[in-house]
Amino acid sequence: MARFRMVHTEFWDDPKVVEEMTPEDKYFFLYLLTNANTTQIGIYQITKKQMAFDTGYSLESINALLDRFINHHEIVVYNPKTREIALRNWGKYNFNRGGKPVIDCVKSELNQVKDKSLISLVAERIEKQEIKKIYDSFYDASTISGQEEENQEKEEQEKDVEKKSATTSNTIAFYQDNFGHISPHIAEEILSWVKKLGNEMVIEALSRSLNRNKPNWGYAKSILLSWVKKNITNINQAQAEEIMYPKQVHSEVVPDWFKELKGNANHFSKELESSREEVAALLAHYRKSAGSS
Repeated sequence: MARFRMVHTEFWDDPKVVEEMTPEDKYFFLYLLTNANTTQIGIYQITKKQMAFDTGYSLESINALLDRFINHHEIVVYNPKTREIALRNWGKYNFNRGGKPVIDCVKSELNQVKDKSLISLVAERIEKQEIKKIYDSFYDASTISGQEEENQEKEEQEKDVEKKSATTSNTIAFYQDNFGHISPHIAEEILSWVKKLGNEMVIEALSRSLNRNKPNWGYAKSILLSWVKKNITNINQAQAEEIMYPKQVHSEVVPDWFKELKGNANHFSKELESSREEVAALLAHYRKSAGSS
């Protein structure tokens, strides 16, 4: 039996989609709404490798896109342990019809969800009360309390990871706000440099390229490469270098053999000039002698 997923035409008029999403964001969002793993309940299991294979993006790009949708757009939640994703606005657009077949399908699929906290996130935005009650019945308040206590220790361990992830999203957002459209290739390079030197250093390099009226990734990358060569690994060292050498004057490097050749040429030129004067003197003397005879 064929499965269908509903995408409203309002998708293209949504201010969030129009003003905040890049072409890659829109493509990825449509993929999340319509791929073969989707379910009736808006929560389904899918791996990042599967996303990369289906969309043609690399794992680096998928991680960057998921990060934007989780922390910037705030419309999806992904559990990397259970490999489950929840689309928070799913219930707003996909439960226009009710009836026993739909209710039976919803109950069956909710039973299969491993991370029960995802159920409440989707339930928050379901407008059809008949369906919302089913979601609520699968997510008991006592379960929330138990999970919160269980996850309290994990949250402290994950704080640094989340902070780093949010900052990475800020780096990509900084590029888009100041340089414009970002291609998957540049996004991958930026993420690679973030891993190598950190978000703060990458944003600093991007800022310098703007201040020097060279708003392109190639120039920013050349700054990062120069820091690596100079073993500059943190923002304090980078700022100290900027104060010490505010402007780098590039002098032309002339090889020794060229200097020697140039010196020989000058010497030869002087000898040639001297020879010309001697020949001119001889000719003058000859003409004078010929005239007197």
